Amino acid sequence: MKPTLRERLGVLLAFCNKGRNPYWLTGGLIILGFVLVYLSPRSIPAFLLFVGGSSLAYFLEMKKPARLAFAVLVAIVLVPILGARNIFYLEVIFQIAVFSALALGLNIVVGFSGLLNFGYMAFYAVGAYLWGFFGSQQPFLLHEIPGTAPPGTPFFLAPDWFYLFIFLGIIVAAIVGLILGLPVLRVRGDYLAVITLAFGEIVRQLLNNLDKPLNLTNGPQGISPIQKPTLTPEVVAFFNQIFEPLVGRPVTANQFYNILFYLIAVAVVIFVIIITFRLDDSRIGRAWTAIREDELAASAMGIPANKLKLGAFAVGASFAGAMGVLFAASRTFISPESFTFLASVNVLTMVILGGIGSIPGVIVGAVVVTILNLQVLQSISLWLAQLRQSDAFIPIINFHWKDLSNQLDPSKYQRLVFGIILVLMMIYRPAGILPAGRRQRELEHVDSVIDDEVDSSIAPGAASSSGAVSKGKEDDHV
Repeated sequence: MKPTLRERLGVLLAFCNKGRNPYWLTGGLIILGFVLVYLSPRSIPAFLLFVGGSSLAYFLEMKKPARLAFAVLVAIVLVPILGARNIFYLEVIFQIAVFSALALGLNIVVGFSGLLNFGYMAFYAVGAYLWGFFGSQQPFLLHEIPGTAPPGTPFFLAPDWFYLFIFLGIIVAAIVGLILGLPVLRVRGDYLAVITLAFGEIVRQLLNNLDKPLNLTNGPQGISPIQKPTLTPEVVAFFNQIFEPLVGRPVTANQFYNILFYLIAVAVVIFVIIITFRLDDSRIGRAWTAIREDELAASAMGIPANKLKLGAFAVGASFAGAMGVLFAASRTFISPESFTFLASVNVLTMVILGGIGSIPGVIVGAVVVTILNLQVLQSISLWLAQLRQSDAFIPIINFHWKDLSNQLDPSKYQRLVFGIILVLMMIYRPAGILPAGRRQRELEHVDSVIDDEVDSSIAPGAASSSGAVSKGKEDDHV
C-alpha cells in the first residue's frame, strides 16, 4: 500500500528526532540561514530559512538547556548582527514581536474565554497615547492650536521615565479593559462583538476629537515628537567593540536604537509567554475554558463567570498597553489612524490562522501574517515595479510589463490575500496551523461522529442493494 503524506511526514519527523539529529539539524540550518542572509541581505528565501531553522529549536525534541542556548544565540547574537547590517530585517522581527504580544493578549480573550473582541486595538492605543502624552511636549500645549508649538517648549518628563511607563501602560490598559468588560457582561455572541467594535471606534474617535477645548491628543495630526529612552555613548561603544568585526562597520546611535527596542520587545514577549502559559495551566485557565465551552454549566458549578470574564479582558488589555508604550517610543509619532478596526481584524487573523487557544500557534500566526505583509507581498510589488520600468514583455501574448496597471500590486490586496488564506484554513484546517490540544481533539471527535452518521445512513441502502443483486442471481439460476 502506498504511504500517505502524513505517514511520510511522520517518518521524516522520527528521523529528525533520532539521537543527536535535532541538534545538528537545528544548528546547521541556523548557521546556513545566517550566512545566506549575511551575504545576501535582501533575499527572502534566505531569511525564511533562518527563521525556519530557528523555530526548529522549539518543534524538535531536545533538552531544555539546548533550546535555551539556541534561543539566546539567535535572539541576542545573530539577530542584532543581521539587523545592524540591514535595519529592515530588524524592523520585521520587531513587528513580529509586537504583534505576537498583541495576539497572545487577544488569545486570552478569544481563545481561552471564548469572548469575541473586535476593539482590541483600543487598548494598544491607550498605552501608546499614555507615553505619547507624558513623554512629549503635549502637556504644555493644552491651550495651543493643534499642530503648533512655541519654540523652546520643553518635554514634560525625562526620557528614562519610559521604562516606568511600560508598567503604567499595563495598569492603565487593564483598568480600561475592566471598563469595557462591565457593559458586556450582559450580552453574548454577536452582541458582544458589536459592543467591542463600538468601543474600539469610540476610543479612536475620542483620539481624533480631543483636541478641543483642551488639546489633549492633537487630533488627527497626532503627537510628535515623542522621546526615546536615554542611550549613553558607552553602550554603543561596547556593542561596536564586540560586534563591529562581524557587522563590518560601526553602528551609530540611531541604528542602535532599533536594536534596543527589539531587545525590549523580546523581553516583553518572553514575559507575556510565561504569564500566558502559567494562566493556561492554572485554575483560572481551566475556569476560562469552562466558560468558553458552556457558561451556564460553568456558573452552575460555582465558577464566578462575570469576574473571570472581566479578568480576561483586563489581562488581555494589559499586554496591549505595554506594547503600545513601546510602539510610541520607537516611532516617536502616533496618530489615531494606527488603531483602526482593520488593525484589530489583523490581530484576530493572526489568532485564527495560528490556532485559537494555542500559545505557540498564535505566535506562528503572527510570524506568518507579518512576513506576508512586510516582506513577501512588498517584494512582489517591488519586482513588478522594476518590470514596469524595463522593456521586458511576454513573447507569446506580446504583453509588455510596462502596461501593467499599478492597481494590480499585491501590496494593495493584503486583506484579499489574508481573506483567501482564512477561507482555505477554515475548509482544510479549521483548528489552525498549530491547534491547541483540546481544540484538535474536539474537531477529531466531531469528524468521527459525522463519519459514523454517514456510515449508518449508507448501510441500509447498501444492504438492500446487495439483497436485490443476490435475488436477481437466484432468479437467473432458476
